Amino acid sequence: MKRHLCAGALVFAVSAMAAASAIAATYSNGTSTATFNVTLTLQANCGITANPLNFGTAGVLATAINQQSTLSITCTNTTPYNVGLDAGTVTGSTVAARLMAGTATGNTGTTVGFQLYQDAGRATVWGNTQGTNTVAGTGTGAAQTINVYGQVPAQATTPKPDTYQTTVTATVYF
Repeated sequence: MKRHLCAGALVFAVSAMAAASAIAATYSNGTSTATFNVTLTLQANCGITANPLNFGTAGVLATAINQQSTLSITCTNTTPYNVGLDAGTVTGSTVAARLMAGTATGNTGTTVGFQLYQDAGRATVWGNTQGTNTVAGTGTGAAQTINVYGQVPAQATTPKPDTYQTTVTATVYF
């Protein structure tokens, strides 16, 4: 048995030495070269992510509630873009008069008005029509943050207690 193990080890050692000498071999008969191109084509591209806008908890809506959120836009360097926000998913909601609807059974037709703005002074409504009410920018190749300013204005009548919501779609055009 010892003899068989020694013979196996010897065969392994010889094989290992042969493989090592093949890898370490050098040649001096001459050289030949070839070149090849390495390419990558980048096209204009953008991505967008959005953070939730939460107006918190309130009682009677006698005064405006202001909050803000952010969008993150990542576009290839020098790519011009526009960012638009739609009216949301509630029936009857428009960019000029956005609505959130109640979520409780039997209350989904009840709404609370709100608006989204491009500026902290809440003077410029943010819409989804390029060249009219979108926010323009130019990509840098890195993420760029854009603020979204929201407001629930004072309501003539405060609806019944519930959680009111909508889903707004942010779109980057490039």
